[in-house]
Amino acid sequence: MAGRLSELYPASRCSLDFRSPLELLLATILSAQCTDRRVNQVTPELFRRWPTAARLAAARQEEVEEVIRSTGFFRAKAKNLLGCCQGLVERHGGEVPVTLAELVKLPGVGRKTANVVLGVGFGRAEGIVVDTHVGRICRRLDLTRRTDAVGAERDLVAVVPRGQWIVFSHQLIDHGRAVCLARRPRCAGCGLADLCPQRGVPVAAGSRVVRRRTPAGHGKEPSGGVHSGGVRRETGRKPRGNVP
Repeated sequence: MAGRLSELYPASRCSLDFRSPLELLLATILSAQCTDRRVNQVTPELFRRWPTAARLAAARQEEVEEVIRSTGFFRAKAKNLLGCCQGLVERHGGEVPVTLAELVKLPGVGRKTANVVLGVGFGRAEGIVVDTHVGRICRRLDLTRRTDAVGAERDLVAVVPRGQWIVFSHQLIDHGRAVCLARRPRCAGCGLADLCPQRGVPVAAGSRVVRRRTPAGHGKEPSGGVHSGGVRRETGRKPRGNVP
């Protein structure tokens, strides 16, 4: 799977604009519940006005809120930006630490953000970034059945070669934007079609929708683990035409 993604998306990269690990850290905090495009529109002014951790740590929260307002949840994000920079100044001399344990102690920094900074900013493969989109696509591919990011990451690092941990999530995000859309995935012609069991993918069945599920009798889907092959339970009348 990882090898095929590399063939399909050889130029995948982080879509956040940054010039330093600090800028990447702050941009990633802002990217929660927001598109990278919007974050990239906001960060030039943020970084211009407060170019260092010390400068931002001393800023007035109301001023930061005004600059980042369009990213959504701007009050909470401004509080996290200030708290994060204050932590950097107090504990790390204003520099971004290079370990997961130190990063996740900073306000507004969870495992996902820490993995982005370590992987993209420092080239350190400490884990795989699992956001909402990566989790959704990995469940469709049956690489995990976990809905929590930490559990999904645990399943992914067990099957993805470590050398591809950093780029893997960017490739999945590109695949999700181009082909594996949330509501109407373009399964026909998908470069992963022969590898994908299409778990949870809606399939047209006349005027109704049949969803790929776990086999009958299994009850709820398992809380974790890596599985291969989805099973589609037929319900209703026989589909007309081709089923993607």
